[in-house]
Amino acid sequence: METTSRTTAGPAHLDRPHIRRAFGTVKILVAAYGVLSAAVLLTVALLALSGHPVTSFLWGRSAGVLASAAVTYWLTVLAARGARWAFLRLRIISVVMPVAIVGVDMIPGVCPAWFALVQALCAVAVAAAAFVVNGAGLRGAFPKAAKAG
Repeated sequence: METTSRTTAGPAHLDRPHIRRAFGTVKILVAAYGVLSAAVLLTVALLALSGHPVTSFLWGRSAGVLASAAVTYWLTVLAARGARWAFLRLRIISVVMPVAIVGVDMIPGVCPAWFALVQALCAVAVAAAAFVVNGAGLRGAFPKAAKAG
């Protein structure tokens, strides 16, 4: 029977100053993504409370993007602690999310311009994080695990 294990990067890799700085940068960018996402949801709520028409798309989209920001930050924290599985997921999410955010918001008539603009800023923050996460520095901190023979 084969067992699976979650691999982590050794402390020697994560204690390097450039690795700590890189994760610090990613945390700031993902936090900015979260703050912008929260601002969008708050704006949608305020519009609804003030009697403006707010579609279910705006509610669902803004809540979903905020939830994805929370998950992305959680993965960033775990990856910074050495969880390779979290790092791999963070690499994928940081590339996919900006494309998904911009792609959906570019559908004509789906959302107001202000909404698309703030969501685009969210996408820029995550895309910037993707460059750091997928760079050689952080990838080097999580070498591929050797397969057992």
